[in-house]
Amino acid sequence: MTAAETYAARIDAVRAQRARLHGAPPNDPWAGPVARRFRAEPHRQLDANLAVLASYTRPEDVLIDVGGGAGRVALPLALRCREVIVVDASPGMGVEFAAAAAAAGIANARFVHSNWLEAEGFQGDVAVTSNVTYFVRDIVRFIEKLVAAARRRVMMTVWSVANPNQSAPLFHLVYGEEQAAAPGHRELLPVLWDLGILPDVQVLPGVPQVQGGPLGARLPQTPEDAVQLALQGQWLAQQDQARARQLIAEHFSELFAPSPEGFRLSWRQEAREVLITWETDQKR
Repeated sequence: MTAAETYAARIDAVRAQRARLHGAPPNDPWAGPVARRFRAEPHRQLDANLAVLASYTRPEDVLIDVGGGAGRVALPLALRCREVIVVDASPGMGVEFAAAAAAAGIANARFVHSNWLEAEGFQGDVAVTSNVTYFVRDIVRFIEKLVAAARRRVMMTVWSVANPNQSAPLFHLVYGEEQAAAPGHRELLPVLWDLGILPDVQVLPGVPQVQGGPLGARLPQTPEDAVQLALQGQWLAQQDQARARQLIAEHFSELFAPSPEGFRLSWRQEAREVLITWETDQKR
């Protein structure tokens, strides 16, 4: 198989497993509490990883954030660019983006509700997509549209353990089988090479915390908070919440380790964020 076919096969396996175990997905799986977990204060001090992304931008830039969701990346960058456009298929994420931008007084950022593969007419200086490619089956067309939209640079970030699989030990505990692995940098880079793109690849220096959600960025402070944190994420179907809660509570000592800062997540696989970026050098 070609690199793109291998990539698509990974997506197909993930979708088939989810359909078998979870049933039909909701119309907007990223809405509501999920979207709120991806909000973060736009005026916060940049973490080490986001500072690297910001270093590739210029004050005069128009930045397009594909799948930018609630603006965790886009809104801080809007403070450093001329304009930011988030293109995202989730209306629920759009609600959180608008609320976050309004609360922060950011007027040079807008949200466009659209699937990137169906979007037309977007042109900027930089195109960025963070933790989106795990879900994209037609990865070649996705990349080609990023390149076409970026006059100067494309930036893609993924985690060394793909985000959808960071709860794989919990998935195995609840469902009794290995979780199908979403494609990550090992599958993405050969697709780029086949397209004639030789990107710079950088393991980013920090491990930033998602600041949204009821627990914030700190470790859970009580066993109840720890179990609730483990139940978050799309690895778990809504109808399996009660059973998962019981199983996680029964295996609590294997899954969490007490520390002075709170309960550490023994089940969470160590991962680092990876930046894949290249110049497009398109004429203005």
